[in-house]
Parts: sequence; structure tokens; C-alpha cells
Amino acid sequence: MDPKSPLTSEQLAEHVTQLFSQHMPFNQLLGLNINKLSQDEVEIRLPWDNKLMGNPIHKILHGGVTAAILDTVGGLMAILYAVKDVDNISLEDFQKKLPNVGTIDMRVDYLRPGKGEEFIATAQVIRKGKKVAVCRMELHNEQGTHIAFGTGTYMVG
Repeated sequence: MDPKSPLTSEQLAEHVTQLFSQHMPFNQLLGLNINKLSQDEVEIRLPWDNKLMGNPIHKILHGGVTAAILDTVGGLMAILYAVKDVDNISLEDFQKKLPNVGTIDMRVDYLRPGKGEEFIATAQVIRKGKKVAVCRMELHNEQGTHIAFGTGTYMVG
């Protein structure tokens, strides 16, 4: 991919998804599997791993891991939503904007202990402006039990 060639919004979305899944060491350390279903829907799956345990007596997911997966799915959704209407921008110009992308604020509500064999995080955009997006994120286990939800505010421009 030539960094100076113009890209479609779909190509940018694919680039961002690959960045999150293959070039962010923390996401790889956690074992996050990122599925971009569309530019309006993102899903991240996390298989259970004993290294992610926060309570060894009850074998539940660490609260920091819960927050991290919610923040990741929210941030990815915010960026994908921001680029969906962008066409004909070069990868080089897009990457110049990436340093301005990040989490401004996030709230996590822990509803139930993180028990399960796999955890599925999803996000949707609540509001998007020129520079800021607000997302609602949810975390469920493989049985559909709602474990946590979050609201995140992200700088996207």
C-alpha cells in the first residue's frame, strides 16, 4: 500500500482494524481477537486465560482487563465511525491525525463477576462530533450474561 495514494473509507477502516489487532502489543498480550463487522459494528472476543484472573478464589476476570477490553472496543468503534465518511485521504495524511486519537474519559459499571470461557465486547457510537465521539460499550460472556458496560469519550480529530 503506497502511503501517499488516496484510500477509500473501507480501506482506512481495514487499516485501523489491523493496527489495533496486529500492532498494539497490549492488545496482543491480553489475547484480544478483533472482529470488525462493519463500520457501525465492532466486536472483540477474549478467551479465558488464567493469567487474566482477578480473583483466584472465584476465578473471575480482573476488573482492569474488563476496563481494557471495553476501552479498546470503544476506541476502535469511535475511530471506525469517524473514518466512515472519509474518502480519498492518503495513509500518510491519516497517520498524521492518529496522534490526536485517544481516550478522554471512560466510566465502567461492573454488573456481575467476569465468569466465563469467552468474553465478547461490543460498542456503538452514541454521538459523534468533529473532534469527539461518545460510545457505549458492553461486555458479555459466551452465554450472554451481561458482565459490564461502559461509556467512553474519545478524541477522534
